[in-house]
Amino acid sequence: MKHAYKWFGAALALVGASALQACGGDSAAAPSPSIGMARVSSEPAPPAALSSRWQPVASDTWQWQLRGKLNRGYAVAIYDIDLFDNSAQTIADLHQAGRKVVCYFSAGSSEDWRPDFGQFAPADKGKVVKRSPDSDWEGENWLDTRSANVRAIMTARLDRAVAKGCDGVEPDNVDAYANDSGFPLTPADQADFNRFIAAEARRRNLAVGLKNDVDQIALLAPSFDFAVNEECHEQGECDKYGPFTSANKPVLNAEYEASYRTSAGQRALCADARARKLRTLVLSMDLDDSYRFSCD
Repeated sequence: MKHAYKWFGAALALVGASALQACGGDSAAAPSPSIGMARVSSEPAPPAALSSRWQPVASDTWQWQLRGKLNRGYAVAIYDIDLFDNSAQTIADLHQAGRKVVCYFSAGSSEDWRPDFGQFAPADKGKVVKRSPDSDWEGENWLDTRSANVRAIMTARLDRAVAKGCDGVEPDNVDAYANDSGFPLTPADQADFNRFIAAEARRRNLAVGLKNDVDQIALLAPSFDFAVNEECHEQGECDKYGPFTSANKPVLNAEYEASYRTSAGQRALCADARARKLRTLVLSMDLDDSYRFSCD
């Protein structure tokens, strides 16, 4: 739901890339997972028989609303909505209207208002997630995604998505290694967890989106069916999404910058988005449908 403040910046990206190239995975200095943590296989074997999984395409339009009364009136291909806050009936109604439904949940942070919050062990929870250098996302902490317990909670959330009828999922906060999480997570740790989530989603016939984690796009794009990005235009990162668009996978982009609410800003923004084949919206950062402009 949010673009967590990335305090490491470009320096970490360069260090992480070098470490992956030199070691083919975890840095030699990185601690091994302790008891209660697991290097769960990133690519679990699929069930013997699978029904058809939804395959979104690059031209799919979208609406993203995670707070407030859901506005069902947009003529788009995809609705991205909160997994916990929306009922199976709401999802069925969206299907009846011809929409595909992506269900949002945080895979890399604990949120103290979620019904399964009590299942996280104290050791699973790290530092608070930063909204900006000077403010926090209240009630939210980074998770140690190496933890077997954390992974079990996330697979249960995927089961919830299946039970509610979601077509796909948006697992958020999957770039802890690039933030001050309180854990010694490496780029290889992050890639392992993200592949784990993607494989578990696909086993359940859920399409799965890569949320942000722009420095690992080239590595992870084959494991994901679409991407959800915040602020790649503002941050100058949209060129990294070629592995998705070249494979006809949608890049669902949201921008929050105030200048994109002006006519001149929107003209420039949309020209760039169309040239890159991105599905770009300008939204309120609260994602409550209080403001929406679409380049489509």
